[in-house]
Amino acid sequence: MCGIVGLFLKDEGLSPRLGAMLTEMLVTMTDRGPDSAGIAIYGNEVPGEAKITLQAADPAAFETLGAALDTALGIEVIVQVKDTHAVVHLPQAHVGPARRWLRENRGDLRILSTGQAIEIYKEVGLPADVAARFDLAGLSGSHGIGHTRMATESAVTTSGAHPFSTGADQCLVHNGSLSNHNALRRRLAGDGVAVGSQNDSEVAAAYLTRRMQQGRSLGGALEDGLNDLDGFFTFVVGTRDGFGVVRDPIACKPAVMAETDQYVAFGSEYRALVDLPGIDAARIWEPEPATVYFWRH
Repeated sequence: MCGIVGLFLKDEGLSPRLGAMLTEMLVTMTDRGPDSAGIAIYGNEVPGEAKITLQAADPAAFETLGAALDTALGIEVIVQVKDTHAVVHLPQAHVGPARRWLRENRGDLRILSTGQAIEIYKEVGLPADVAARFDLAGLSGSHGIGHTRMATESAVTTSGAHPFSTGADQCLVHNGSLSNHNALRRRLAGDGVAVGSQNDSEVAAAYLTRRMQQGRSLGGALEDGLNDLDGFFTFVVGTRDGFGVVRDPIACKPAVMAETDQYVAFGSEYRALVDLPGIDAARIWEPEPATVYFWRH
């Protein structure tokens, strides 16, 4: 049992409140998963710039990172540190070289996400505590998704926390469990797609990334997953310009959605949505089984 939330803003005027609204929604879901929590947030793009979100066991690991990357890449980067996470801002053309340098030289740092819009913050602990550590309520953006975890198939660690990002500006949160994730993990490895944790949800994220690398749209990849992913799942996925929802054909994991002229919202339970503005006038429904929903800017 885990808790998922998602919020896609139609009204740009709500952008400064995105982090606060998502945080409140996620904290409401605390009793569905007290082990770890995280949020992926999209927004604040700068033309030609990309962002790499990193995590370290000790924030001191970031002290010399900026200077080292400047020297290695021959450019000037900006490193913004938030507790055990850091967001590296750099020219988009240098993302590949930066990732390679980090893998080869900084094994103490974990790459959580890369892209033009995405930032991910996640750690072990209750949602309220994780939110306070990273000041999630102060974040602005266009859309975001969050997760609070009750661990089942893998250890309670930061690497096992959601969201999972396996492609540029892509991420996934998951409530449920997959029975064929080990076979999929081996297949993905054969295709050159690495899965860093033992979590079955990261396998699902990597599966979608691989299908999109093969030319499928996100909607098409989610439809493929209905045939290729065995088990129970509700997925909420984020992309640079939108977010999507899909439930398995049995749909035993709870889910509710709300839509107004200002936003589209997702929660594992309705109580996650009750404090959103205008919720009393929202169209509210339960997503159908084996049906892909997607909204984009």
